[in-house]
Amino acid sequence: MSATRRKLTTIFSADVQGYTRLMVADEEGTLATLKQYRDAMARLIEARGGRVVNTWGDGLIAEFPSVVESVRTAIDVQNELAGHNAVRPAETQMRFRIGINLGDVMVEGDDIYGDGVNIAARIQTAAPAGGIVISNTVYDQVRNKMAVGFEFLGDLAIKNIEEGVPSYVVRIGGEKSGAEAVARRAEPAADGRSRDADRSGAFLGRRISRKFLLLALIALGLVAINVLSWNGIFWAEWPMLAVAVLAGLRWASMTSLINRGVAMLSVVALGVVGVNLLTWNGIFWAKWPLLGIALAGGIGWIIRKRAS
Repeated sequence: MSATRRKLTTIFSADVQGYTRLMVADEEGTLATLKQYRDAMARLIEARGGRVVNTWGDGLIAEFPSVVESVRTAIDVQNELAGHNAVRPAETQMRFRIGINLGDVMVEGDDIYGDGVNIAARIQTAAPAGGIVISNTVYDQVRNKMAVGFEFLGDLAIKNIEEGVPSYVVRIGGEKSGAEAVARRAEPAADGRSRDADRSGAFLGRRISRKFLLLALIALGLVAINVLSWNGIFWAEWPMLAVAVLAGLRWASMTSLINRGVAMLSVVALGVVGVNLLTWNGIFWAKWPLLGIALAGGIGWIIRKRAS
């Protein structure tokens, strides 16, 4: 029996959206299509240095030594399979969802196990049919290396993982946004039931970060305590400002809309202005720390430009 060891690797997880429906409609045809599509997927995976680890049912797990190559492979896979689907009747088209995570795994023989694999498999369920979702560990490695767009989905809840996993949809060409794709998947199917209703409902619930909700509850609690113990002073403004800054920093650490460093500095600047306003004595002293923050941001921008 092979000894178990650990390593850091990129895990690529894929399965078929609506596989049960396809099997009920045409079992033999679905199995033939599944084999054809998985063979194409395996060829593309191996061409970019990856390795198919396992296949079961309609699923596939692969690993890559390169994070960038794993995402490029996922895009190649979805583009090639979209071409195959384009010449098939709509009711027999087979669309895969792909999830990619960079994480630590346990290795035993040719198999890999652990939270790194579980996260890839879980975030894959949030992907639209024909789409790709990546974890934040993958996003951090590829966001400046690939000419594709990314849409932040929020923290996706993962079983047995205490905190949610910040995740992103990879935008391929004219693909719909993640929110639009989820809405489309929730439309009623022919039998009156919603498509993947359980998955899309859970996904929509996860879009709102639990940490933001916690911070909002803390702020409301402080206001309630201040009001119930009212002595003519609204002291809750200070902890509310602190909560607002914490929420802003949390957002800045996850945003894909602007550079995260710029977002962090902007939140700090707003916090300084908030302190100035709450201690207002007719002097806008915040202009000096704001100047320092602006200079720091400018220097950081110049350094990044020179490095790139």
